[in-house]
Amino acid sequence: MPIEKIEFDSDGYRLVGDLYLPEAGTERGAVVLTGPFAGVKEQVVGYYAARFAERGYVALAFDHRNWGDSEGMVRQHEDATAKVSDLRSAVGFLAGRPEVDPEKIAVCGVCLGGIYSVQLAAFDPRIKAVALIAAAYNNPTLIRERFGADNFAGLMGQFAQIAQDQADTGEVVYWPAVNPEGMPAGNPGPEPFAYYGTERGARPGWENRCTALSVLQELTLDVDAYLPLVAQPLLIVHGRGDQAVPVADAEAAFAAAPEPKELLVLDTGNHIDLYDDDTYVLPAIDRAVSFFDGSL
Repeated sequence: MPIEKIEFDSDGYRLVGDLYLPEAGTERGAVVLTGPFAGVKEQVVGYYAARFAERGYVALAFDHRNWGDSEGMVRQHEDATAKVSDLRSAVGFLAGRPEVDPEKIAVCGVCLGGIYSVQLAAFDPRIKAVALIAAAYNNPTLIRERFGADNFAGLMGQFAQIAQDQADTGEVVYWPAVNPEGMPAGNPGPEPFAYYGTERGARPGWENRCTALSVLQELTLDVDAYLPLVAQPLLIVHGRGDQAVPVADAEAAFAAAPEPKELLVLDTGNHIDLYDDDTYVLPAIDRAVSFFDGSL
């Protein structure tokens, strides 16, 4: 399928993306994708975008500011507020494309991108449908409970010291994006490394590093405040065997979200099955396409 290299502006930054185009035809629906922590457009979001385009949707996979081919400083820094702003700009770009019906734009968030998708949709009525696939459902209270109060407090103290050191020296502290041995890392443990740290997920635009304070951003995200505000049709797809984000989190989010909504639970063995394993990705895409067809 045609893949057009595109650029658009977001708050003065030049963002770079791949626009996956279905066969030429009349105006059609479009999907903007946002994906996992530290990911770039050639990884999970590109994999999904290609499959959405195969099924007739214009699909945009792009690098958020600070990542991949896009502008932005500090490099490899997760900026939660900026990511939502980038998504708004991406929607504006799609709405101006001649191939796209501006009344039929959806957002699809995978992993951490699910939180950003919810935050976007809660306040942007240009989004007409939302799909969350293997999404994260962070809120600080839940994260603190899972770390344990003392461990969580210690980690916050560590981040505060890093912030102070950076203020004193002007030098940015970096951690690995993935580390099979555990912390420090944005995504610790062997499972994320099995995707990002091997040929399976390695891409030229990806680096195995993130700012240490990116992890603070990751751990303090809150989806619960935004889910009740999502008025658009919402689809949640999750893996039963997901240990990184237990299926109970997805089920709780589904319960908290207003109608109309749908839930699909797939019998995955882990979290990253829904990154690139077609045994699970294709059913997820099929359900999302059917959902968008009925919602847009």
